[in-house]
Amino acid sequence: MVRYVAKRLLLAGVTLVGITIVTFAVTRLAPGDPALEAVSRGGASTMSAEAYARLRTYYELDQPVTRQYAAWLGRVVRLDFGRSFHDGRRVTDKIGERLPATLCLAGGAVVLSLAVAVPIGLASARRAGGVFDTVAGGILAALYSVPRYVMAMLLIVVVGVHLDWFSPYGLRSENFEDMSYPGKAADLARHFALIVFCFAYPLIAYQARFIRGNLLEVLGQDYVRTARAKGLPERVVLHRHAFRNTLLPLITVVGLLVPSALGGSVILETMFQWPGIGQLLFQAMTQRDYPVVMALTVVAAVVVLLCTLLADLTYALADPRVRYA
Repeated sequence: MVRYVAKRLLLAGVTLVGITIVTFAVTRLAPGDPALEAVSRGGASTMSAEAYARLRTYYELDQPVTRQYAAWLGRVVRLDFGRSFHDGRRVTDKIGERLPATLCLAGGAVVLSLAVAVPIGLASARRAGGVFDTVAGGILAALYSVPRYVMAMLLIVVVGVHLDWFSPYGLRSENFEDMSYPGKAADLARHFALIVFCFAYPLIAYQARFIRGNLLEVLGQDYVRTARAKGLPERVVLHRHAFRNTLLPLITVVGLLVPSALGGSVILETMFQWPGIGQLLFQAMTQRDYPVVMALTVVAAVVVLLCTLLADLTYALADPRVRYA
């Protein structure tokens, strides 16, 4: 087991370094000059060559790309992502302010997707080919085919603006601090509902069909037929025997739910004006704020690699044969 963990950690480390190299190169190859951006934000129309050179030296933009990357990597090892080109604040402070909002979305999407997908998958497998299975399959396929940004636009316009059932923008209302505790909870729910649904509905569709397919495969096994021959109720056969044995392949998929939810955060958080790291990344890219872009890339890569590693380790603990693959 130790050897298996060591191999996975080494592979994750190499993958992380490769991601940072590609991202660093792409940001440096993008058109534009952060030094000129900083000057234009300051309101200056002209500047001296000496001042411009000093600004590029401060940003280390006058160094070769390889030396820039080596210097950046040396700081990252010490968990120092530098300061933002846009406002001079520490990058870690900016991410720390935004990360909880995005993690709440990802966590809520995972919980909601499993809470809805598991019952639908179980019911569809139990009544395979029936009316419920056919209707549920059609609805889930239709949902899965709708892009998140299209669904977000429809919900914002119809449910948020015209019907005014939920608040489509921001994390909370302006008078949030003046509300009672029940009022605050209701206000957070009104802001949380639409964007969480946009994160969760593709996961619900995929998970439900995944569970149904695996259950139907397991229900054809000999031990399930034996359980039925003993006279056990169909509910007991489905939940205690069949569903337990579908958990192994489900572990890997669940381990990738959080990265999948985070993957849509840039567009959705920008559309819903949600103060998370997705919106921060969009702003950093439009402002050519290299330190923030690189830091968020590292954070996203670490989250994906950790979730994948945890899924692999859990799978290996559940099935020792995986360790020797």
